[in-house]
Amino acid sequence: MTLLARLASDVQLMFRRPPRQQYGAICYRVKKKSGDVEVLLMTSRDTGRWVIPKGWPMTGKCAHEVAAQEAFEEAGVRGAVETETLGAYSYSKILRDGVQVACKVQVYAIEVTEMAKNFKEKGERRIEWVSFDEAAGRVREPELRGLFLAFKRKLTERLSAQAVKQGSAGKQIPAE
Repeated sequence: MTLLARLASDVQLMFRRPPRQQYGAICYRVKKKSGDVEVLLMTSRDTGRWVIPKGWPMTGKCAHEVAAQEAFEEAGVRGAVETETLGAYSYSKILRDGVQVACKVQVYAIEVTEMAKNFKEKGERRIEWVSFDEAAGRVREPELRGLFLAFKRKLTERLSAQAVKQGSAGKQIPAE
């Protein structure tokens, strides 16, 4: 590498900003009759691509609380939010002024228990409930796709363990 190329690379690194932090939610529900799990996807307001609810940090709120707030404002859903992150993914966001910034989204799971009729961004996005596999196929970001599939495995294990626990609790041990 020439000295000039090295200097150009160093200058570029000096001016590169770290990714901007956002918090998001994978919102899910378990259908009562079938036990099937569905996840929420929505379209972005600008490009119409499939995304999850996410937003910027909020003063006085923990990361998981921001994720829950964004899920309500953008998709009208409320529920039990997990405090442990599922992981993170990166994407490029174009701001209102046209500047493109790198964003890193820390993602939390929310088990949806309530859907509001009215919410802040109602009518600005399309919302759909789909399977994990469908969600993974629709999103553009490879890391988000990986989070959907990893959470599918984790939730399947958790639900199977609950079913076994409930099944064994209902059985009586025969007397000898």
